[in-house]
Amino acid sequence: MARVLVGVKRVIDYAVKVRVKPEKNGVVTQGVKHSMNPFDEIAVEEAVKLKEKKLAGEIIAVSVGPAQSQEVIRTALAMGADRGVHVEVSAAEYDLLQPVHVSKILAKLALDEKADLVILGKQAIDDDANQTAQMTAAVLDWPQGTFCNKVEKTDAGLTIVREIDGGLETIKTKIPAVLSADLRLNTPRYATLPNIMKAKKKPLKKVTPKDLGVDTSPRIEIISVEDPPVRQAGAAVADVDALVAKLKAGGHI
Repeated sequence: MARVLVGVKRVIDYAVKVRVKPEKNGVVTQGVKHSMNPFDEIAVEEAVKLKEKKLAGEIIAVSVGPAQSQEVIRTALAMGADRGVHVEVSAAEYDLLQPVHVSKILAKLALDEKADLVILGKQAIDDDANQTAQMTAAVLDWPQGTFCNKVEKTDAGLTIVREIDGGLETIKTKIPAVLSADLRLNTPRYATLPNIMKAKKKPLKKVTPKDLGVDTSPRIEIISVEDPPVRQAGAAVADVDALVAKLKAGGHI
């Protein structure tokens, strides 16, 4: 494999409590800590491991989003990626950007960069869509290996162990292919200070969806964003009869 394309998304940090805007048209992002999507960190780590095993020659980190998305590209470069591509969209456009748009962008870049493998996180922790890898494979008409628990290179292509409900599934696929990283694929490394400094000098190209010939016109309209309902406090009851009576009163039985 000569080249691996890895998608990285900037999301609100997993440790931050997400707050809905007073206008109820989105969540508060200003002044909130952001970081690389955790599943994308796993995808970057897997690409770096392939390079360390001499199975990949170059790693390209790609992020779609506003100017701040360059932060996560630099993080990927510090982890071991060779160069970055920032597909810039405005903050207003980004709010309505969907996996179908991102998959077309990634597919076009994969072809332009002559990538042999596209590795993405299985889902982003902000929208939990779990669609981009599958759609990218469909646009490219490449085989896909999703929810990867283990990836091994073989003479014929790749042997992939997938996480499925109730167990594991092993599949074989040819290259080029699209993979999505699951939680137990690996443990991402921390970027060391020397590598963070080196990452600042690595090349980072900036393009727009229009440059790639991808239409990012919104396909949805956000009507309202609501906080989940507050969970009611539990209550202790004296016996089974009291429990049944309470459930009947609440309309549960």
